[in-house]
Amino acid sequence: QARAFQPFQCPRSGCAACAAWLLGAFFLAPGGLGHASCGGAMIHSGDTAFMFVCTGMVQFMTPGLAFFYGGLVRSTNVVSIMLQSFAAIGFVFVAWYVVGFSLAFGRSMGGFIGNPTSFPFWCHLPVHESLESGINTNLDVPNIPGVLFAGYQGMFAVITPALMTGAFADRMRWLPYIIFVSAWMLVVYAPVCHWVWGGGWMGNWGCWDFAGGIVVHVSSGFSALACLRVLGKRNLPEDPVAKEPHNVPFVALGTAMLWFGWFGFNGGSSLKADGIAAVAAMNTQIAGSVSMTAWLLLEAFIGKKPGLVGACVGAVAGLATITPAAGYVTVHSAFGIGLIASVVCFACVFLIQRADLDDALDVWGVHGMGGFTGTILVGALAKPYINPGTAERSFELVGIQSVCAIIVAVYCFVVTSIILFILDKTMKIRLPRKYEDALDAVMHGEQAYITHKSSENLLANGVVESSESDSSDTGDDKKAAARRLKISAGAV
Repeated sequence: QARAFQPFQCPRSGCAACAAWLLGAFFLAPGGLGHASCGGAMIHSGDTAFMFVCTGMVQFMTPGLAFFYGGLVRSTNVVSIMLQSFAAIGFVFVAWYVVGFSLAFGRSMGGFIGNPTSFPFWCHLPVHESLESGINTNLDVPNIPGVLFAGYQGMFAVITPALMTGAFADRMRWLPYIIFVSAWMLVVYAPVCHWVWGGGWMGNWGCWDFAGGIVVHVSSGFSALACLRVLGKRNLPEDPVAKEPHNVPFVALGTAMLWFGWFGFNGGSSLKADGIAAVAAMNTQIAGSVSMTAWLLLEAFIGKKPGLVGACVGAVAGLATITPAAGYVTVHSAFGIGLIASVVCFACVFLIQRADLDDALDVWGVHGMGGFTGTILVGALAKPYINPGTAERSFELVGIQSVCAIIVAVYCFVVTSIILFILDKTMKIRLPRKYEDALDAVMHGEQAYITHKSSENLLANGVVESSESDSSDTGDDKKAAARRLKISAGAV
C-alpha cells in the first residue's frame, strides 16, 4: 500500500523533484499523491557496473548516428541534421525524465499506457535497491538500481526519434522538429514501449522483442514513412551528384560508433552480465558482419563497384534486424538472419526508390523493414535453451509477432501523420524550398566547412596591408617591430 501523504519528500528515494510535481499531482491523482518507493532486493555490483557501461554505449550511438547521417547529406546541411540528433539527447531525454518513463514503465492503465503519476520527475525510483512490481510499476528488474534502469531505457527513447531524421533530411524547420520529436516520444514511442516492455497488452499476449525490433526500429521506420508522405520530396538540383554523400569518412565513423554502441544496445538488454548478454552481443557481431558482406555481394551482382557507403548501410541493416532476436537465437541463426537482412533491406531500399518516395537515408528500408523482419524471425528461430522461460519458436509465435509488428507499424504511421498534420496547420513545418540547399546558414547561422585564408594569402591578394613601414614614423614602441595586419572592413 502507498504510504500516507508526506509533503515535499520521498521517504525512501529522497527525490527532491517531487516538490515541483506536487501541485500537478493533486489534479492527476485524487486525494493526493502517495510516495511509495518501488524498491526491492539489494543491487548486484557486477550487473550494475555492466549496465553503467551499456548505458554509456547506447548514449554514444546517438552522436554516431549524427556522424552517419551527417556524412550522407549535402555539405551545406551537415550542421542541421547533426544538430537534430544531438537535440534529441536534450529535449527528448528531458521529456523522458518528466513523464516519459512513467508512461512507458509506470503502473499499467488497461495495458495501453503507464500511469503518468507513477514516476514523475523520476520520483519513487529506488537508488539503492532494484525496481520491483508494486503500486507504481508492473515490472521486476532485479540486481540494478531502479534509477539506472530508467536512465538506460532513456537512451533508447532518445535514439528512436533521432533515427527518423534521416528520412526527412533537408526538409523540416527547427522549432517544428523539436515539438515533433518531443510529442512523438510521448504519444508514439512511450505507448508502444509500454505495450511490449512495460507490462502492456502485447507483452502479456506473448510478443517478444529482446532489444527493440518493434519498439525502436519498426516504430521509427514506419513513422519515417509517414513523414515522407506528409513532407514530400527534397528540392534537389538537376545535378545527379546532389544525392551523393558529401563525406564518406563521416559515414564510416558513424557506423563504427553505432556498431560499438550496439553491443550495449543488444547485450545490455539482458539487464545483467550473463550468458544471455554474451550471446546477444555475439549475435550482433555475426549478423552485422554477414549482412555487410552480403550487401557488397548484392551490389556487385547488380553491377555496382564495391563502396564504403554500401558496406556501412549493409552492416546497419544486419544490426537492426538482429536486434529483436539477439537474446533468443543461436549464433547459427544469427548468421541466417544477417543473410536475410541484407536481401530484404536491399530490396526495400530499391522498392521505395521505385515508389518515388524520397527516403533520403533509407530509414524505412533499413530500420523499419529490418526491425519488422527480425521481429517475425523471432517466432521462427527462437530456441528456449538460449533464454529459458522466454521465446520459443512455433507457428503460433510467428503469428503473434507478425500481428504485433503490423499493429505497431499502422499505429505509428497514423499517429505520426496526425502529429505532422496538426503541426503543419499551426506552424509551417517545412522551409521554403529555395532555402533547402543552405539549411546550416539559414536556420542555424553556422557552416560545417569554412576555409580560413592565411595572412600571407590575404597580403598577396591585397586584402590586408602591412604597417611595418609606418612603425618608425608613428613613434610606436618595440612591439611595432613585429608585423601588424590591418584587416579591411570588406574582408570582415
